[in-house]
Amino acid sequence: MQGVKTLLTSLSLLFLVASPALAVDTSQTYNSGILVLLFVGFCALLIVAQLVPAILALFGMTKEAAKSASGKKLATSSKKH
Repeated sequence: MQGVKTLLTSLSLLFLVASPALAVDTSQTYNSGILVLLFVGFCALLIVAQLVPAILALFGMTKEAAKSASGKKLATSSKKH
């Protein structure tokens, strides 16, 4: 049991020390300019601008569905009495 524990500890320390060597230098891979970032930001702004009305409509439909469900529940409970 001691040998397995030593082996696992050794392997974990080896991977812990070797992991920074596997990291990628992003200064070499990312060389896009400010125009690319502005374009991506504009696309994100368009998506968010479309999500806000969609979420508001979803909340409105949910509110109406809950109101109609509670109205039906009240109508059926008043008929029973």
